[in-house]
Amino acid sequence: MNKSQLVEALAKAENLKLKTAEEVVNTVFKEMEKSLVRGSRIEIRGLGSFKIKQYDSYDGRNPKTGKIIRVESKKLPFFKVGRGLKERVDNI
Repeated sequence: MNKSQLVEALAKAENLKLKTAEEVVNTVFKEMEKSLVRGSRIEIRGLGSFKIKQYDSYDGRNPKTGKIIRVESKKLPFFKVGRGLKERVDNI
């Protein structure tokens, strides 16, 4: 499912105009992004949680040339699936 399919499903399920459903989805995503940028954790019961993970710098290798390169430290969003979703998917 992509974002436009999510908007369509929301519009159909809640009998909303597509524009309204799109605004709702965009608002939810924007607020989630703001929360992660602030360093906050997001938990959606039954689905999972999002948080920012800090990765230290390390020496890596360019797979094409074999040359050793320095990979700088970075922060990346990380999703951990919730137990409820894990169980539902496992029972398919």
